[in-house]
Amino acid sequence: MKKLVWLTTLILTFVMVLGACAPQPVATEAPAPTAAPAATEAPPPAEPFRVAVVMPSAINDLAFSQSMYDALIRVQEDMGGPDAFELVYSENMFVVDDAAAAIRDYASQGYDLVIGHGSQYGSSLQEIAPDFPETSFAWGTTVDTFGLPNVFAYEAASQEGGYVNGVLAATLTTSKVIGVVGPIETGDAKLYVDGFKAGVTATNPDVQVNVNYIGSFSDTALASEAANTHIAAGADIMTGTAQMVVGAIGKAEENDVLWFGTQSNQTSLAPSIVVASQVYHWEVVLTEMIGLIQSGTLGGQSFKIGLANGGELIEYNLDYSLPADAKTLADDTVKGIIDGSVTITLP
Repeated sequence: MKKLVWLTTLILTFVMVLGACAPQPVATEAPAPTAAPAATEAPPPAEPFRVAVVMPSAINDLAFSQSMYDALIRVQEDMGGPDAFELVYSENMFVVDDAAAAIRDYASQGYDLVIGHGSQYGSSLQEIAPDFPETSFAWGTTVDTFGLPNVFAYEAASQEGGYVNGVLAATLTTSKVIGVVGPIETGDAKLYVDGFKAGVTATNPDVQVNVNYIGSFSDTALASEAANTHIAAGADIMTGTAQMVVGAIGKAEENDVLWFGTQSNQTSLAPSIVVASQVYHWEVVLTEMIGLIQSGTLGGQSFKIGLANGGELIEYNLDYSLPADAKTLADDTVKGIIDGSVTITLP
């Protein structure tokens, strides 16, 4: 009996020891919920680069003003559209005082760049720019910045494309008489006419080039009269520059006289007679200007477009059947001007 009690006691003691040695559950707290990341506010949209341009004629003049407007639209597209590049314009600013008022108004509205697209606006810019030292101004065609730190200047080496057009014209003429309708004998207009004459003479010195400066950039009636005079003198090819050439092109089309354009592509005016156009691509220098402004340089530099930097292009009318050898000659002339093997000697 004593032995049984002792055995029972031993078993109970052993069970108790095992219970004491077993791992005891540890109370743990539930993990704290992870806080959601704080919502970050979207950065404010970048301010657009703001440009205002004042032009002497319409944005669709197929000449000087349109060349700038088209270039600004290309810049706008490259920079991401209207949200990134704001563009406003005043067109048909024939009266310089009205243009000056528009330039001053745009500057007072805080535009980053105000362009006076016309050499007639130079004196106005020279007076206005010092009043707005934080605004950039640009004007052309010229190289004169007036020594002002917030004025850019730009010009076109229009004699280059003029020379190429002249080479083509001398190749295509059968009457050996060519007429030129010029506006005012200044700036890129004079350079173009002189370059055209040089190209004709270098190609065929026997061709007669008659030049008539009508004294106006915009008078289409005078341009028409000048064209009639050239046609009466036997011209079978004509060219001209500035917005007034619309009148001359109309007369050329009526008389089946070939036409060479400049500043903008003028094919749409008369697809049957326009051979080629020298087209200005001002975006080449506008992009450079904008980059400088964004980096803190507001002016004091001048720029030039030409064949070498792509600021001038010869655009052929695909509806005109240009002989292959003539096009090859023109293309070779472009290459020669760019590499320096063709020298343009101006009168």
